[in-house]
Amino acid sequence: MGCSSCSTGKDGQPRGCKNNGTCGSDGCNKLTVFDWLSNMALPNGQKPFDFVEVRFKNSRKEFFKNTEGLSLAIGDIVATQAKSGHDVGMVTLTGELVRVQMSKKKVDPSDKTLPKVYRKASQRDIDVWQKCRDKEEEIKKRSREIAISLNLEMKLSDVEFQGDGSKATFYYTAEERVDFRQLIKDMARAFGIRIEMRQIGYRQEAQRLGGIGSCGRELCCSTWLTDFRSVSTASARYQQLALNPQKLAGQCGKLKCCLNYELDTYLEALKDFPSQDSKLLTKKGLAFCQKADIFKETLWFSYKDDPATWHALDKDQVIEILELNKKNEKASSLEDYAQDNVSEEKLVFENVVGQDSLTRFDRPRKKNHKKKKRRKGKPKASSNA
Repeated sequence: MGCSSCSTGKDGQPRGCKNNGTCGSDGCNKLTVFDWLSNMALPNGQKPFDFVEVRFKNSRKEFFKNTEGLSLAIGDIVATQAKSGHDVGMVTLTGELVRVQMSKKKVDPSDKTLPKVYRKASQRDIDVWQKCRDKEEEIKKRSREIAISLNLEMKLSDVEFQGDGSKATFYYTAEERVDFRQLIKDMARAFGIRIEMRQIGYRQEAQRLGGIGSCGRELCCSTWLTDFRSVSTASARYQQLALNPQKLAGQCGKLKCCLNYELDTYLEALKDFPSQDSKLLTKKGLAFCQKADIFKETLWFSYKDDPATWHALDKDQVIEILELNKKNEKASSLEDYAQDNVSEEKLVFENVVGQDSLTRFDRPRKKNHKKKKRRKGKPKASSNA
């Protein structure tokens, strides 16, 4: 989805709205919910749901009650209730889908403590809000300098101003508990605003800041992933991935969330798959499993005395040998079973069109000396008319 401001410009290049997350239709923002009920009318006599979803900086979204009965649509800038003063945000969802989202986030619409929408933002509200947003980067830089001067073991990752400019929320990450009382005093004296410190995890930090993953796409947490499930190294073991921290870790420094995406498929395939720790007793000796391909249902075994020679066996063949071993019987040999799995290699590509060989330019060219000799021995034409 993309808003009209982000449509293609000249020469097929994207123009970009350059609004930094405040485009009118909210179609190119993070974690946007598609309103598939927008073109459907309510049944006769049914009142529209009186809650709206409002998005603030990055992916922070909250639900507000429309007590004044304002006619709100997606993309409207509204002034909302805050703990002190008011905040300014953008409406991202209206109607019955807000009820679905509140049920999903376990927010009770009958709760009387839920904040409300004050009004549609005036031009003065928008100007103050935009002015505060422009100051965030400079204040973040200065606050980091103050934290470094106080020798605090913390990382200030983001700053978010309240819409009226009276308060700023600083998001930080830290390994241990941090005493930032002096930091708050110094920042309040330097910036002249109320300060709120909010600790977030490393995954939440990556979600707020965004980025490009090793797959070449935008981070899942900053585009569509809303819940963070625990990821363990067992997920990598089940998928037979090398336990390399540099490859398994994402930008947040934790294990990649995508390790859980295909885990259920692997667990389903491993239900009736022999264990890789299984040992096969044959007349030629004891055999150990060296490698397994879950989806091809193939296991490679080698003898204890000859570990360099591997024999490919099907899953059913391994189960058959294990059943024989349970009866105190030994299989003949791995070679007898592996012979049945040998198949002729099929020609994957055939040059039926007559393409030239890739090595056609590697052949040395023969120099034609005859033409040069003829040119040297050829008499010159007379210039007399």
